[in-house]
Formats: sequence, structure tokens, C-alpha cells
Amino acid sequence: MPAPFKAAAVQFEPTMFEKERNIAGLLALVGEAADRGARLIVTPEMGTTGYCWHERAEVAPFVEPIPGPTTERFAALARAKNCFIVVGMPEVDPTTDLYYNSAVLIGPEGVVGTHRKTHPYISEPKWAVSGDLGHEVFETEIGRIALLICMDIHFIETARLAGLKGADVICHVSNWLAERTPAPYWINRAFENGCYLIEANRWGLERGVQFSGGSCIIAPDATILSVVDGGDGIATAEIDPALARARTVWGEPIFRQRRPELYRELMTNTFAWNPGDFFRLYGHQPLPEGRQAKVAAAQMHPGDDARSNLREIGRIARAAAGEGEGAELVVFPELALTGLARPSEKAIGADSPILIDLQGLAAELKLHLVVGFAERDGARSFNSAILVGPEGVLGVYRKIHLTEAEKSWAEPGEVWALFDLPFGRLGLLIGHDMSFPEAGRILALKGCDLIACPAAIRDRFHAGHEGTSVAQPAPIPTGPDPLHWHQYRVRAGENNCWLAFANVHAPLDGYPGHSGVFGPDTFLFPRQETVVQGNGSYALMTVDTGSLGGPYPTHVVRRKDLVLMRQPHHYRDLIAPRAT
Repeated sequence: MPAPFKAAAVQFEPTMFEKERNIAGLLALVGEAADRGARLIVTPEMGTTGYCWHERAEVAPFVEPIPGPTTERFAALARAKNCFIVVGMPEVDPTTDLYYNSAVLIGPEGVVGTHRKTHPYISEPKWAVSGDLGHEVFETEIGRIALLICMDIHFIETARLAGLKGADVICHVSNWLAERTPAPYWINRAFENGCYLIEANRWGLERGVQFSGGSCIIAPDATILSVVDGGDGIATAEIDPALARARTVWGEPIFRQRRPELYRELMTNTFAWNPGDFFRLYGHQPLPEGRQAKVAAAQMHPGDDARSNLREIGRIARAAAGEGEGAELVVFPELALTGLARPSEKAIGADSPILIDLQGLAAELKLHLVVGFAERDGARSFNSAILVGPEGVLGVYRKIHLTEAEKSWAEPGEVWALFDLPFGRLGLLIGHDMSFPEAGRILALKGCDLIACPAAIRDRFHAGHEGTSVAQPAPIPTGPDPLHWHQYRVRAGENNCWLAFANVHAPLDGYPGHSGVFGPDTFLFPRQETVVQGNGSYALMTVDTGSLGGPYPTHVVRRKDLVLMRQPHHYRDLIAPRAT
């Protein structure tokens, strides 16, 4: 096991057309970080040249092969300081004359490996082609190192591949923009993969684009260990490979709990064609007509008595569906009906009077309810959620990803659950399911407009932000935000789905609540979301799955840009059998 070591994230503002000045500035900052004891030093995307190139001809004088003159200058510094350096630069492949947005890992012995950006931002196709080297993890004397570039990390698959290949640390070089940083996506990718993330971002204004800064080092538990807000600077922190190799989220062995046999659809791209045409092909399971609807995420503290829990469910549902509110769907927490304690003893069957009465409540209020409960089916028990509506029971979802504690009383489910409601396609996940980014992605690929997630999560899944000094154009917020990182907001945005997250609220027992309905675009400000405030019982949001007309969907939840832009041919390792 490699020993702990110091790492550094370099923040820097390059100047276009001044390559020599940029390289000299980066060498100085890298040298300073090495003198502070850093063994791994990461610099920003395209740090040697600047980023906002108009076209291939404009950047042509500044591209280089790898290895080449620029990498040799950094290799000389790596040799002298006995360190590893990640450099972001435009690369030319001499055999094809193709250009790439690349990051290169350089050590005391020279170039260790290169990553070519696989998932381009809107600007790359003006001059570069998509990367063809996959997503490798490089074994070094200090640990296992993965490289990703900016837009790559919007996609759950890239960081997951790094984690599955054993990365201790993901070095993410970027030119991030349009939000406060450290960005929620950065935090989530470290957290969900149980590894460190070193984020080297640029700052400053280039061709009218304001970059966000916020370079940082993020621990496997989502703690921001060190950060630079604005300006050139260096963030340093200790990396302990042993913590990363534990591969835990909330103490759960997250990679052993994956269900790759159920992830085959990750290799598909269902949004490559007009999704309206694709999902109605052969008349099989066409998407419902989209429209606006009000959805509520409820929170409560389930007790030991199912009848009392049902009364509380009824009280909240009546309020959410009542005059002036008008909810069509209300989502309740995990085990909301049967209670959190001793679920195996409280488990009920499909013919239970309490479930019949729940159906009666939905019929009376003329709305749909998603409610978590412990289910008994013969000798088997499941952690389940039922969907009921005015028409009766639409179905039951059995939790696919169980915690270690749940395995003592429940069996895992084997089938993803999707239901077509009057306003859109609904998918169900429960609590710990959402710790697995693969789960939400599969529901998105199946055309879900909305994911409902009953939960009973007491561990930290959120963090605040003190605000940034980096000026941003309106309406991008820069001030303090107590819920800057909320894992379930990220899950909604990365899948271009609405997400109704209904968590247990019991502060004295450690359940924080923070239930809400989150929008399908996390870069749309002000955000399309609502979170339960204070001691409230529910958060209500008008969701929209409709389009403006015409043959192609115009709403992000139906066209799913981030799902369309995936590169599934890189993802094969996501469906490999679990390691024993």
C-alpha cells in the first residue's frame, strides 16, 4: 500500500496566444507546490495555451505531440523535484494530424500516460476530436491515478470507470464555468466512488467567458480539504490511498454492492434518435404526452404503528392535494407505512388491510401516492415502495441495492420499476439505490421524466457553500448557500430528470430530511427546485414534461442532452461481473 502523500491543485489564468508565458507561469507554480512537499501536482485544462479557440487553424501554432517539448520541460521539473505532474494541453497526433484536448501525467521518469477528453463540451468540436484512449488508471509509486477533463465528469460513467479500475485519486483538469465552485458534480464524483478528487480549474475572463476557479482537493467522504477561490494559487492536502481503497460510502462497501448484471442498458444510447419516435416504435410503450403537473416530496418520522403512520400519510396527502396546492403525485419516505424499527416483524403482504386503505386514500383524493413499506411475500421480505392511484395499485418496486444491515432481513429486488402516469413516465428507486449512479442512469435511458425516491438516509449527503468572490453574470448565484451540494439535486441534473426525494425527518434520531423536488437542469438559474423548509411536511413543485410542438422534443427532460452525449462504447467495464 502506498504511503500517504501531499497533493496540490494549481489554479492559473492562462493568456491566449502567449504559450511561453503560460508555460513559465505554470512551471513556477508547480515548482512552488513541489517545494511545499507535494508529490502529485495538477494543473488546469488547456493551461499551456488558453481555451476559447475559434477553430482548428487558430490553435494550430500551439499544439504539440506527447511526448514533446512542453512535456519534456515539465518532466525535467518532475525529475528535479521527484514528483508527478498533470498538465492540460492541446495535443496533435503526428500519425493522423488530429488535435485533442489532452491531459498528460508526467513523473520523474517522463510521461506516464495521457488522457484525451472523451466527452466534449460545446467548444471542443471547433478544433478537436473526441478522445480515443478510453479511461485508464495509471499505477505509480505514490498510488493509482486517473485523469479526466472538464466535461468528462458530467457523465457518471467516466469517474465510475476510474473507481472500478482502482483509482486512489481522480485528477480532474478543467475550465469550469457558470456556477459556484467547488462544483456539486466534483463533490459527487469523489463521494460516490469513495476516492479523492483533485480539481485544477482555471479562473479569469477569456473571450467573454467567465471561469469559476474553486480549485480544490476533495476527500472520499466529500469533505473539501483545501480550496482556492479566485486568482492564481495552490491548494494542498494529504492523500491517503488506504482510505480510497476501502471504497466505502457511508461505511457501505459500495463496489461490492453494485449489481452489474442489471446494468446492461448502460451500454445503450436510447436518445440517439428522436426520443418521441424511439419510444413509440412498433407502438410499444410510447411516452405519455407531456404536460405540467404538481408533485410533492413529503417527509415524516414513521413510528412503530402502521395505522398511525397511515393517518400521518393521509394528513400530508390531503394538505398537498388540497385547495391551492393541487398535487397529482405525493412521494413519502422509505418504510413510511410500516416503520423504521424491526422491519422484518412489521412486513405486510399485498392483501394487507392497511394497503387496501392506502388505495382508498388515493381514490378519495384522486391522486397518486408512492409510499415505502416492508413487504412480505411468502417467506421472503423486501424493502419496497408501492405506487397507488385512483385506479388502484399500479405496482410495487423492490429495492435493488441493499445496505449491509438490510441484508439481514430483506432480499434484493431484481426488476427496475417504471410506470406511465397522465403527465409522464415515473421511475422508482429507494434510498440507498441512489448511492449508485448507475440506477438513475438506467431509468433515464428507459425514458423516465421523473424519478421518485423514498429514502431513510441519516448520513451526510449535503454541504453548504460560504459564497465566492468570483464575479458571475446574472443570474448565476455567488452568495452563501446552505445546500450548495445536495446529492439528489446532482442525480436529477446528471440524468435530465425531475427527482422527488422524500426522506425521513427525525433530527433527534439523525435523519435530516432535506426532502425536495429537483429539476432536470442544474445549470439553469434560478434553480427549478423546492426543498422542505423548517418543520414543514412537504415540498411542492410544478414539473413540466411538455414540449412547444413540432416533431422533436423541446424540453430538456424529454430530449435529455446529457444522456444523448454519452459515449457508451467506452463503458464496457461497467457491466463486468463483480470482483469477489
